[in-house]
Amino acid sequence: MSHPVIASPAFFIGKGNDDLISFGSGQPDLAPPPSAYKVLEHFKSFKYGLVQGEEPLREELAKEYPYAEAEDFVITNGASEAIDLALRAIAKDAPGSKVLLPRPYYYSYPHNVAFAWMIPVYTELEEGKLNFEHFKRDVEGCRAVLINSPSNPTGTVQEVDTLKKIEEYCEERGIYIISDEVYKDLIYVRENYLLHGKRVITINSFSKTYAMCGLRVGYLYSKDRDIIETAVEMKSHTSMNTSLVGQAMALAAMSERDSYVESHAKIWRERRDLMYKGMKALGLDLWEPEGAFYVLPKFKNPARAMHDLYYNHKIITYNGEWFGAPDRLRFSYALDVKKIEEGLRRVKDFLGKEYASY
Repeated sequence: MSHPVIASPAFFIGKGNDDLISFGSGQPDLAPPPSAYKVLEHFKSFKYGLVQGEEPLREELAKEYPYAEAEDFVITNGASEAIDLALRAIAKDAPGSKVLLPRPYYYSYPHNVAFAWMIPVYTELEEGKLNFEHFKRDVEGCRAVLINSPSNPTGTVQEVDTLKKIEEYCEERGIYIISDEVYKDLIYVRENYLLHGKRVITINSFSKTYAMCGLRVGYLYSKDRDIIETAVEMKSHTSMNTSLVGQAMALAAMSERDSYVESHAKIWRERRDLMYKGMKALGLDLWEPEGAFYVLPKFKNPARAMHDLYYNHKIITYNGEWFGAPDRLRFSYALDVKKIEEGLRRVKDFLGKEYASY
């Protein structure tokens, strides 16, 4: 009896049991800050809220960005809605425009661009890094570029010098930069560099930093008043306000930011080291993660390997083809050390059995 074909990440969503090791979903297994839970003890505001987002949360976010004001933010249903609103706001006066995506990319980006009635085009990453000379060539004729650093799926962090050059180049040519920074608090090599400028739109969420994925609280930040007003107008007709209880929990979580982020960064670094060294010991070719919680090792016939790992070894991985990396598999190490160790043991077993015959 043949197994069902795994055609997209949607196949794996919701799957999980005690025997399954999921290196698939990029969902932190850690608990949110305790202060977030305490909100639930007394929360009673189950009504419609401000479409732009509750002012106390926007005011608190403004403290994290130089020269920012509460009016520069739109609170969204996760970073996904923020990206969607940003793209559609940019496309409002120019449907059919091109958007540059570094490749490998997060698997939703091409779809996000297409749903906004724009056209995705690509610039190839070199060892996970942007090449500025190639960027200049490939961004020609584009209305926007979407940059994700630290990156899902590569785990790499773009060089500050390159980001500054891109900033200046796009500013001079009136090109929007959508900067997806959902992993900015999970960087192992340096402090985060915040892209800035008149046409920069910063995307972030509480999902990764505070382990609050299911609450769906994200935001977009921009000093471009037209982008903000357009996003709010669109949101008023699509999703209206973001969950008020989610926003209240997000605001409470921010009160523990410094201690929470610092303590959890150590956990992510330990897992990164275990995953990277473990895969290198297995003879796999991969980049050392500089941020986020992903590795992207090379595999022969990745689609077949993904199927064999799942059906024969109870391991979830994601086909690199979904990310524009057809010779690789993406592994997330957003799971505890014991599961990582057991998962690596199963990968070793797979390499010595099915994979040896590829």
